[in-house]
Amino acid sequence: MFDVTFVTQLLNGLQLGSIYALIALGYTMVYGIILLLNFAHGDIIMVGAYISWIVMSQLGMSPVLAIILSVAGCTLLGVLIDKVAYAPLRDAPRLSILITAIGVSYFLENGAQLVFGADAKVVPQYFEMDNLMLGDVQLSSVSLLIIIVTAVSTAVLTYVVNRTKLGKAMRAVSEDMGAARLMGINVNNTISFTFAVGSALAGIGAVLYSMAYTQASPTMGIMLGTKAFVAAVLGGIGSIPGAVIGGLLVGLAETFVSAIGLSVWKDAVVFLMLIIVLVVRPTGILGRPMTEKV
Repeated sequence: MFDVTFVTQLLNGLQLGSIYALIALGYTMVYGIILLLNFAHGDIIMVGAYISWIVMSQLGMSPVLAIILSVAGCTLLGVLIDKVAYAPLRDAPRLSILITAIGVSYFLENGAQLVFGADAKVVPQYFEMDNLMLGDVQLSSVSLLIIIVTAVSTAVLTYVVNRTKLGKAMRAVSEDMGAARLMGINVNNTISFTFAVGSALAGIGAVLYSMAYTQASPTMGIMLGTKAFVAAVLGGIGSIPGAVIGGLLVGLAETFVSAIGLSVWKDAVVFLMLIIVLVVRPTGILGRPMTEKV
C-alpha cells in the first residue's frame, strides 16, 4: 500500500529536480570546456519561456511550433552570446569573462522587463494530459513527462559526448585546449557547439518549466539558474551524471522541506547542502580531483 502523500511529494521533487538537472547540464558542459560559469544560462531559459508565451498566447499558433521555436531560439541565443560576448575574451583573464557573463545576464533580464513588463505572463497549456492512477495514487502526467524527457535528453547528451566526433573534440578541448589546436581541432567551433548543446538543453528546460508552472517573468532565470548551478557543483561540475544527481537532490530537498511546513527555509536548505558537500568533498559528489600543472 502506497503512502499517497509521500509518492505525490516524491514525484513533485523528481519533477522539479529534473528541470534543475537539465539546466545544470548546460552549466557543467560549458564549465568543463572553458572553465566559464555562464551566469546568463538561467536567463536563456527565461527567453525560451517568453518565446512559448508569444507563439501560443499572442500569435495563437500551435504548441508544437512553440516547443520547436523555444528550443531553437535558446540554441541560437546561446551561440550568439558566445560569439558576441565570450569569444573575443578567450585569452582574457577568467575574471573578465565572469564579469561579462554577469553583464549579459543583467542585459537579458532588464531587456525582457523593458519589452514585456515586470509582471509574470501566463503560458498557455501545451497539451491536455490526463493524470494516471497507480492504486490510490494519482500520478501527474506532466511530472512523468518531465522526468522521461530529462532521462532521454541526458542519455542523448552522454552518447554525443562519448561516441561522436564532436563529442571527442569537446573532451579533447576540455583536457588541453592548446594540444587540441595542435591536433587540428577547431577550438572555437567546438566551444560554439558546446554552447549550442547547453542552450538547447536550456530550451527544453524552459518548455518543461512552462509546462509545469505555466508562467514567464523577467527574473525567473535568477533563482532557476542559481539553484541549477548549486546542483552542478553539488554533483561535481564537469560531470554529466553528477549534474543530474545534483539536480534531483536539490529538487527533492526543496519539495520535502516544503512538504513538512518549512517552505520559507527551502532555499536555505539547498545552500546548506552545498556547504556541507563542499566541506566534506570539495569537488562534489562525482567530481574529479583537480591538479595544477607546474
